[in-house]
Amino acid sequence: MDGLWMKLIASPVVVVLADALFPEVDYSSLYYSIGVGFVLAVAGYWLERSILRPGTLWLSTALDMIVGFIVVYGSAFVLPSAARITPMGAGFVAILFGVAEYLQHGWLIRTGRVTKAE
Repeated sequence: MDGLWMKLIASPVVVVLADALFPEVDYSSLYYSIGVGFVLAVAGYWLERSILRPGTLWLSTALDMIVGFIVVYGSAFVLPSAARITPMGAGFVAILFGVAEYLQHGWLIRTGRVTKAE
């Protein structure tokens, strides 16, 4: 459950930060970028619960980056009048999201908050 709370905070921050830093990521309102961050948090938590185990740090992080790219780029199609996202912008968000997920996954594995596959 700790992973979910971390993701619910970190993922929207990553998307809002990317919206502020990169001109390729443009949400018309702060609410849209926070909402996309929440979608990323839920998707990341689902992936974490199904894949993350000791020894799968890089696989989990890579899959989170791919899902991050798909969710952010897809938000431009789901919110056509509220979001303008280029593939490069979605890639930037995916990289930031991947760094955040790598740090979170490493912490979860080190502290024993994930169990070994049985």
